[in-house]
Amino acid sequence: MAGPASTDVSGDLVLSSLTKRFGPFTAVDGVDLNIPQGSFFALLGPSGCGKTTTLRMVAGLEQPTLGEIRIGSRDITYDKPYRRPVNTVFQSYALFPHLSVWENVAFGLKRRRSEQVDKQVADVLELTELQALATRKPGQLSGGQQQRVALARAIVNKPAVLLLDEPLGALDLKLRRQMQVELKRIQTEVGLTFVHVTHDQEEAMTMADTIAVMNAGRIEQLGAPAELYENPTSTFAANFLGQSNLIRATVRHRQADSATVALPSGAVLVPASRLPGGVDEVWVGVRPEKISVHGEAAHGGAGGGDAVHGGAAAPAEPSMGLNRIAGAVVTDASFMGVSTQYLVRTPWGQELMVFEQNRSSAGIHRPGDRVSLTFAAEHTFALDAGQDSEAGIELDAEATG
Repeated sequence: MAGPASTDVSGDLVLSSLTKRFGPFTAVDGVDLNIPQGSFFALLGPSGCGKTTTLRMVAGLEQPTLGEIRIGSRDITYDKPYRRPVNTVFQSYALFPHLSVWENVAFGLKRRRSEQVDKQVADVLELTELQALATRKPGQLSGGQQQRVALARAIVNKPAVLLLDEPLGALDLKLRRQMQVELKRIQTEVGLTFVHVTHDQEEAMTMADTIAVMNAGRIEQLGAPAELYENPTSTFAANFLGQSNLIRATVRHRQADSATVALPSGAVLVPASRLPGGVDEVWVGVRPEKISVHGEAAHGGAGGGDAVHGGAAAPAEPSMGLNRIAGAVVTDASFMGVSTQYLVRTPWGQELMVFEQNRSSAGIHRPGDRVSLTFAAEHTFALDAGQDSEAGIELDAEATG
């Protein structure tokens, strides 16, 4: 049998036209990715999107139908799993129950007859804060501790790429958030390329330098977390990565820096850079936390087409970059501690989601209150109205794709 893979392979992980078909079903459809060496990269998507199949092809657990996988100058497309400079951490951890923490971490090094096994294991146990648990068996550890042992066992082998397949999925919410910070710290310290598969948007945004949002076997959008969140390029990305209010609108005037778009009632400004070209019918998007809620005078009209500001008609066009929807009514208010989550019905009947920070109990609005909504023009984006406004909303995200 051939020996284990060399650990001196380095370079970017490159996927070229990577495709996987299972009979007539295409699970991964021509994926092209360049994952920089030393980065923390996340493949994010719902169940069935192809993210886990992509990871399994990189690991060598599935053979591509088409395409190529390279690490630096080395083509690993058809290498056996044990010949690849790649290690995987699974959700189940797959620890040896009869071995101690130290023995679990040392297993791969001993199998390869590595030198200075004691020092390498000691170093990685220190990195993962497991020194005090070295003699315990996996059954004596908490879920978070077992996760760190699985990570230590993978890192100690110094792979060129570490694959993480929903590694935090078995942990409770509080521990999962703690481990998100720990994983990012460890990745930064060891400098390995981490490729993390997850359906959890918060998890991806917390840890990753770059996120690829996957949908139906393809990359829907690729970029830094803040860029994806602030500038989604499809309704799927807008809805799956966080929550979005999408309002049907018509482009009225295009200027150099911004465009005026007509809502069913009133108009708003959208930055020209966030407006799709070649279409006049758009979805205007704004995130719930970007909206502010303001009380209106009791006599302002809620059902008409005119915007209302303190009982007086507002200008037909927005001004000074502050968008405003008047004549709305609070239909639900949920106190969440640091914030209140509102559902607000617009004059045209659509309910918008608003998350507003609680600064004082007196400032909380109640169901039935007449309000207006404001949001900065630079916080809006626009998408082609030919796309499904509900794409990416109701998806089963319990299982990996």
